Amino acid sequence: MMTLQQRKDAFVQLGQGLRALALHDEWPGYSSALTREEFEGLRELLDTARARNGWFTPGSVKQALAAWGDNLSTDKLGTWLSAYDLPGTNPAPATVALICAGNIPLVGFHDLLSVLITGNKALVKLSTDDDLLIPAVIRLLMRIEPGFAGSVNYASGVLQDFDAVIATGSTNTARYFREYFGAWPHIIRHGRTSVAILTGDESAEELAGLGHDIFDYFGLGCRSVSKIYVPEKYDLNTFFGGIYPFHNVINHNKYANNYDYNKAVWLLNQEELLDNGFILLKEEHRLASPTASLYYSRYNDRRELDRQLDQASASVQCVVARNRVPFGQAQAPGLADYADGADTIDFLLTIRKT
Repeated sequence: MMTLQQRKDAFVQLGQGLRALALHDEWPGYSSALTREEFEGLRELLDTARARNGWFTPGSVKQALAAWGDNLSTDKLGTWLSAYDLPGTNPAPATVALICAGNIPLVGFHDLLSVLITGNKALVKLSTDDDLLIPAVIRLLMRIEPGFAGSVNYASGVLQDFDAVIATGSTNTARYFREYFGAWPHIIRHGRTSVAILTGDESAEELAGLGHDIFDYFGLGCRSVSKIYVPEKYDLNTFFGGIYPFHNVINHNKYANNYDYNKAVWLLNQEELLDNGFILLKEEHRLASPTASLYYSRYNDRRELDRQLDQASASVQCVVARNRVPFGQAQAPGLADYADGADTIDFLLTIRKT
């Protein structure tokens, strides 16, 4: 039976390996916590993942690996877990069913980390869009710490023999999850999006950061900014200029297909839109814009806008602004930045094996 410290040490070593994969094209040595064979095998698997899912470009996968490599440090794990009264060992681990999304690389890894770090077991139902990366990372974790053997199993059909559920999906699938899993302790997450508030005096660096919030992972994540709020007299050319460094996104085939489709539909419907050649801007009260487009609204009263966003909090993952999530940080959540605001560790500490 592993202790909490053993589990933490294993994830720290895993973080070293993920950083090496993100930062190096060739094996950097044993300090990476990887053998040469492991490093080269994982690099090949990243290429396979890209072939399976066209959104998983080398840049996107490396960004996800680097983010997890950064979070899985001794200091960050320690700070995160210090907020909880975690026992040194877990003599009666529960089995937690995890239904993972696949919109961005390793999007389900935080749930898996939470289950394993608390000494529980995971029954994982992977998305077909991301069914290679998480198993590869878990194999590496089990090589680092053999005590994790048997702690992770994968389900391809109907989920059976579990004690609790953490499921992530769209708003429609979340309704199904709540109905189907209502009898078990559960966290059910639904579709959310993120927004940004501009004041009109943002620096070039802040606008470039906002570009990352919009375009990283091609805008497919719940932390991707899909709408901006700008002052009544704001010149949107300033915004376009600030995000121009991201113009090469249009060279990605799947992104360009979405851009062309949305543009054609809106033009056929005689909708007013702004087009800079790589993203479409449309004035719209709704929050979630289609891929390769961005909604915007103008505001006069910042306090009233904050109030409206607070009322819409069930649909908003994060708000990027000077007094909220800093520009450029939406896609870099910390370990305590829980999806949908549901504290996963606190939830796991309340369940018991049945």
